[in-house]
Amino acid sequence: MDFVRGILDRIVLVAGIVAAGCIPSFIAQYRQRVGGRLDQVIQDLAPFQEIANQFHHGSLQELILHHLASPDSTFHNEGAAIQAMVNSAEQLRRALEALNTDLFHQLVYLIAKIDPLIARATWEAFLPSFNLTVESIIFAFIVGVIVWLAFFAVWYVFARLIRILTAR
Repeated sequence: MDFVRGILDRIVLVAGIVAAGCIPSFIAQYRQRVGGRLDQVIQDLAPFQEIANQFHHGSLQELILHHLASPDSTFHNEGAAIQAMVNSAEQLRRALEALNTDLFHQLVYLIAKIDPLIARATWEAFLPSFNLTVESIIFAFIVGVIVWLAFFAVWYVFARLIRILTAR
C-alpha cells in the first residue's frame, strides 16, 4: 500500500506542477484575446470618430447623443449600437489594464471578473505551454505542492476510514 501511495503521490505532485505551470500561459492567451477584441472595437469605432471630428468637435459622445435624439428609429438604433461599442471598448480597456499586472493580480482578476465568452474562446484555442519566468515557476511549484498536500489529506482520510471499517 505504501508503494502505491509513493508512486501516486509523485505522479500527483508532478502533474500538479505541470498543470499549474500552464495557467500563466492561459492567462497570457486570454490577455491577448482581450487585446485583439479591443483593437477590433477601436477599428470599428474609427469611422464614427471621423464623423464626430467633422461635425461634433471630435466628441463621439455628442455624435451618439445626436443619433439618439433622432426621431428616425434606424438612426436612433445606430446611436445605441455606437454607444454599445464605446462601452465595450471601455470595458476591454479596463480588463486589459487589470491583466497587465503581476501573475497574482491577473489570477485574482480572472477569478473575480472573467468574461465567460472570452474564456471559452480562449480555452477552445488554448495551446498549453510552460512559461519559464521566475513568477510562473514559483506559482507552479506552490500550486503543485498544494495539490500534492490535498492528495495526502484525501489519501490518509480514506486509509484511516478503511482501517476503521476493516477493524470491525
